[in-house]
Amino acid sequence: MMEVAGPWTEVFEGSEMKDMSDGAETLLGSSTLTLAPLVPESPSIRRSQPILITVNRAKGVEHFSSSIPNPFPELCSPSKSPVLNNSLPQLSSNKHLVKVYGEDSHSRSVWVSRAATAREVCHMLVQTAHCSDQENWALLELYPTLGLERCLEDHEVVVEVQATWSLKGDTRLVFCKNYAKYEFFRKPVLFFPETMISDSADVTKDMTSSELIQNLLKSGTCPEIQGFLQVKEPSRKAWKKVYFFLRRSGLYCSTKGSSKEPRHLQYVADLDDLNVYTVVNSRKLYGAPTDFTFCIKDLKILCAENEQTRTCWTSAFRLFKYGKQLQCNYQLSKSAPKILEGSKLTDAKSKSEASLVAMDFSGKAGGRVIENPTEAQSAEREEGQAWRRREALRCSLPNSNAAARPSSIHKSQPWFHGGVSRKETQRLIEKQGLVDGMFLIRESQQHAQCFVLSLCYKLKTKHYLVIPCEEGGRKYFTMDDGLTLFIDLLQLVEFHQINKGILPVCLKHPCVCVAL
Repeated sequence: MMEVAGPWTEVFEGSEMKDMSDGAETLLGSSTLTLAPLVPESPSIRRSQPILITVNRAKGVEHFSSSIPNPFPELCSPSKSPVLNNSLPQLSSNKHLVKVYGEDSHSRSVWVSRAATAREVCHMLVQTAHCSDQENWALLELYPTLGLERCLEDHEVVVEVQATWSLKGDTRLVFCKNYAKYEFFRKPVLFFPETMISDSADVTKDMTSSELIQNLLKSGTCPEIQGFLQVKEPSRKAWKKVYFFLRRSGLYCSTKGSSKEPRHLQYVADLDDLNVYTVVNSRKLYGAPTDFTFCIKDLKILCAENEQTRTCWTSAFRLFKYGKQLQCNYQLSKSAPKILEGSKLTDAKSKSEASLVAMDFSGKAGGRVIENPTEAQSAEREEGQAWRRREALRCSLPNSNAAARPSSIHKSQPWFHGGVSRKETQRLIEKQGLVDGMFLIRESQQHAQCFVLSLCYKLKTKHYLVIPCEEGGRKYFTMDDGLTLFIDLLQLVEFHQINKGILPVCLKHPCVCVAL
């Protein structure tokens, strides 16, 4: 191959050709390909000679590629490609992509509108993840590096929350359960102790402190809170006890003990401009004296003496900031799941299920169709429990095959968390809300073949050891040294959902982890 400057054409000559360089006639037995310029610089025609092409000829490559048209321009310029443009969804500016993480660290991205609230995004994720229930779901705003987290209010716009994040940060949204979001409306006395209410001194003889709290909550406000909190001093590792007051006008601290006099009160923060966060692992990250730490504007870390005190402060912050909006959110949370369930009842059933009817064969006259839906659900539940008891009893016989025993029936239950540690258990229960009756079962790390029932009661997590035992050649589980026996962990949970037994409260809310 040979490079030729300027335009050129191909010329094929006959078998006879004169060699112009020698001046003699030479006969060639075959045709020869020569290159003749369109505008010849000289009358002579030069025969092409083979030349060596080196590997690095960037200039030559650029010269030829610029002269040859691209046969596939749509692959090089997607913006002009009708194929690629039609394959991508035409998204309007009103749609935003929101990335949400599950508690298993896997994530899912969903397209939401600019005005989508946390409640609406949760409902979308419930349908996408095929969750069994519609209630008590929440979006958690998490700062992993700082150890901060807070539950978004149902009315908060998700896109606006994300707009406040730093582009270089690791902030994320986590989809999880939160049973304690509106628990202070159900049990206000537990969340607002009388000793922390500054209005209790002004209560008339005809109104108790609990009645005052309930009246204030119904009106969309909160009693004024007061008490000691530990604050980390700036540029020092030491923590100092300071007396704080939380009022409708903002957060104040006293410069002289617990004095309420205006000259001793120092303004700390405005409630409209701040969010309150729970601090995770505060001892390690910030050297806090206790684990009951929360954070407000400008990373002001406040440390309480116990969980009840911290919950009281964080709940009061929310009530003072949002007022009646929380009361509306609470009412919607109670009514929305029922409406959603009723509107999609026909969609949830498949065609095969719709063609089935409930039958009762207990009578002597033959079977009858159960027309009452409540009776049909009760019969279905009783039949399922009876079948499971018969199957578990058959597999627990001493002569039965050990491999067929239902030792792993609990592994498919949402309340079973495998070999999770005690510390991680407390973190999971705390994240999903410290409400009475929240529980999970895990494998014991100290006792082989044993399990632990972790239960929340009065804002504290208690742990009960579940021990396997044998009686009459059959295997059972017990929590009270053999006084009450259960054939498996599922029966143990079902029993304590109805009866307290040795527990302080019945099992009510399973602590679940959702995979998106």
